Amino acid sequence: MVSEAVIEAIKNFVPENNIHLQEPMADHTTFRIGGPADCLVELENEEQLKNIQKYLTLVEERFFILGNGSNVLVSDHGYRGVILQVGRKMSGIRTEGNCIVAQAGATLAQTAKAALESGLSGLEFASGIPGTVGGGVVMNAGAYDGELSQVVKQVKVVSPGGEVLEFDNGTMEFGYRTSVLQKNSFTVTEVTFELKEGDRDQIRAKMEELAKKRREKQPLEFPSAGSTFKRPAGYFAGKLIMDAGMRGYQIGGARVSDKHCGFIVNVGKASAQDVTDVICEVKERVKLRFGVDLETEVIYLE
Repeated sequence: MVSEAVIEAIKNFVPENNIHLQEPMADHTTFRIGGPADCLVELENEEQLKNIQKYLTLVEERFFILGNGSNVLVSDHGYRGVILQVGRKMSGIRTEGNCIVAQAGATLAQTAKAALESGLSGLEFASGIPGTVGGGVVMNAGAYDGELSQVVKQVKVVSPGGEVLEFDNGTMEFGYRTSVLQKNSFTVTEVTFELKEGDRDQIRAKMEELAKKRREKQPLEFPSAGSTFKRPAGYFAGKLIMDAGMRGYQIGGARVSDKHCGFIVNVGKASAQDVTDVICEVKERVKLRFGVDLETEVIYLE
């Protein structure tokens, strides 16, 4: 449990109404699953992030940076530590020439819409990704043959010690669903995307085409964390799961989607344990049938 002393110290950095004790994490994840976090802090700006992150690192208090909660599964017992939420209060977006500059808490969908409004092309693929800019850059989010690595120019981060740094595209060491930020405890505060001038009607048409594909192929009608598994080299996770006979496999309220087997969905009051049990069974059957080890994309917090 987070001590009273730590809570009192946090009050020096943010307004007290931004601090939420025993906060149900089901309210902050797209899975709609998760017990209470000891403490959740809504951040409003980079200065608050710098100060709190530096303090928590100094006193060796556990913390986790949360965006939209779209790639996270929180334990039924909740999270023992401090959740620092970089969300709607840090979601500003502006246009600078052919670049879109977005704060880490802006969603990728909002950022893609801003690009459309500015007549800038390159983020159409991201228009349906539910995560935030910060979380998306950390994992090099992508869809429909597009990845953020293709359009990221610069990433502004804060180190655990409170130092502000800027990484260019090469320094980010982007790979499939990974970046240098997964190996280091830096927190994204702002991202600059370098795009190309385009025709608004064509950009909009592309976004609408991809949205139609998502509705047809993805189980958007149920809460989920998006694609549950990374794509194994030479395979597609969803097809492996389907061919292993796991379509519709269900434990409690957690189910392998009938529409897209790469998704595990919450069909009604699923627990985190239900989800982890389904994940384990899927991994075991795919390994037994095809000899392939599936790796989860979803981050598990407890």
